Amino acid sequence: MTTTATTFRAKFEDAARRNNSLLCVGLDPDPTKTPEGVSTRDFLFGLVDATADVVACYKPNIAFFEPDLGEGINLLRDLIAHVPSDVPVLLDAKRGDIGHTAEAYARAVYDSLGADAVTLNPYLGRDSLDPFLRRADRHAFLLCRTSNAGAGDLQDLQVEGHPLYERVAYLANQWNEHGNVGLVVGATYPAEAARIREICPDLLFLMPGVGAQAGDVEAAVQAASDANGGGILVNASRGVMFAPRAEGERWADASRRAAETLRDEINRARAR
Repeated sequence: MTTTATTFRAKFEDAARRNNSLLCVGLDPDPTKTPEGVSTRDFLFGLVDATADVVACYKPNIAFFEPDLGEGINLLRDLIAHVPSDVPVLLDAKRGDIGHTAEAYARAVYDSLGADAVTLNPYLGRDSLDPFLRRADRHAFLLCRTSNAGAGDLQDLQVEGHPLYERVAYLANQWNEHGNVGLVVGATYPAEAARIREICPDLLFLMPGVGAQAGDVEAAVQAASDANGGGILVNASRGVMFAPRAEGERWADASRRAAETLRDEINRARAR
C-alpha cells in the first residue's frame, strides 16, 4: 500500500462514500478454518480482492501474524501493501508503553508495516501515546469501552463520580489536537456507546463485537453514529472471513456475500 498525503480519516470517509459502507472487515487468519488447499496468503489476499469495493476499512490483528514471527510479520506487511491504496488499514495491535519503546512501536506500525491507524491502550497516559499522536496523517484508536464480557472489571470503576471509560472519552477529546484520535467502543454495549457519543460528538468509533460476539447491529449503529449518520467503523471478522458457503459456492464469494449483507444491515440501521 502506497503511503499518501491524505489522513486516515479522509481516506476512510472517501471509502465510506464510494462504497456506501461503514463496514470494517477484520483480517484474523485462523489456519484451522482456512479453506482446504488454500494458503493463508492466498486466502487473505483473495478476501481483500473480493470485498475491497464493499468495505470502508480493513483491520488485521497483529496477534494472528506474530506466532510465525518472521514469516508472519512479512505476510502482514505484504497484506497491508496488497490492500488498495484508497482503502485504509487499521492495525489492531493495542500498543501502550512509554518513551523510546512507544517511539519504536510507532515506527514499526506506521513506517515498517505501513498501517494508516492503530489501536492503543491509554492506561499509561498521554506520554505513551505521543509518538503515535504526533503523526497527524495517521489515526490512534484508544481502548475506551471494549466489547468483551470482562470490560467492566476496570472500565466501570468510578473516577470522580464517573466510570473510567467516560474519563477516557473526555481525555480523548483533550488529546485530539491533530484530529487523529478515535475510540474503541464495543457494539455489545449500546447504552455506553450512546453516552460516549454525547461526550465525543466528533471522534471516529471503531465498533467491534458484531457477528461472533453477538452485538446488535441496529442498536450499536443508532447509539454511536454521529450527527451526520456516520463516524463509526463497524467491525466484523470471523463472520465475513469464514462465512458459511452454499453448496458449490467459492469461499471468496461467500465472504463477499456476508460483507454485502452486513453492509446493507448497517445502512438500514442508519436510515431508520
